[in-house]
Amino acid sequence: MVTNIHPQGEALKKAIQWISEKRKGDPETNPAKWVDQAAFQFDLSPKDSEFLLRFVRKENC
Repeated sequence: MVTNIHPQGEALKKAIQWISEKRKGDPETNPAKWVDQAAFQFDLSPKDSEFLLRFVRKENC
């Protein structure tokens, strides 16, 4: 699936990659759990965290 949504910022890109890897190993875990952990680990802003949650739900990465 191709999307027009492109993350801004290196931390957000790293968070998306990190979540993608985590979900490959544990696809049953709720995406919100990974987003919460990524937000802390990559020091994301609330706005970036919201974007990340929408992104992972839409892309199912």
